[in-house]
Amino acid sequence: MQNTSQEYDAVIATCKSLFIKKMSDYGSAWRILRLPSLTDQIFIKAQRIRSLQQNKVQKVDEGQESEFIGIINYCIMALIQIEKGVVAQPDLSTEEATALYETKIDTTKTLMEAKNHDYGEAWRDMRVSSLTDLILQKLLRVKQIEDNQGKTLVSEGIDANYQDIINYAVFAMIHLSENA
Repeated sequence: MQNTSQEYDAVIATCKSLFIKKMSDYGSAWRILRLPSLTDQIFIKAQRIRSLQQNKVQKVDEGQESEFIGIINYCIMALIQIEKGVVAQPDLSTEEATALYETKIDTTKTLMEAKNHDYGEAWRDMRVSSLTDLILQKLLRVKQIEDNQGKTLVSEGIDANYQDIINYAVFAMIHLSENA
């Protein structure tokens, strides 16, 4: 029997470990990034994944997994930026950033569990390439909302889209680990 909650936690543990190591190397330099810049970073990673899935030749020795980790971590950074705002200088210690990371992922996991219950774990029957396409679609939606200065008429906001992207990326990583 598959345990989505434990698999989810294992993926996030890998992502969080890298986040903390990069905080040690670079501090919270990412705090200066505006949301569109973070969205573009996530978009680049998703485009690379799609390229890896479509192309026979890979010229950089980093696979889909590292890009999905980047997507997850950049989305969490974006969720933190939505809450705290952009700053001119790095302002978070590793401990503060890690606490915010954990808060954002707890909220996102709770959303996943609710949706996963309602959808009956449908993601397990999806292809990684479909999850990648859904991430790209969500990013295009985020870009449009950003272009509209954050205003929507009937749609979820930017934060909900980032949360969905995190959850799709986690699902993709679970699939990749099962097929490794």
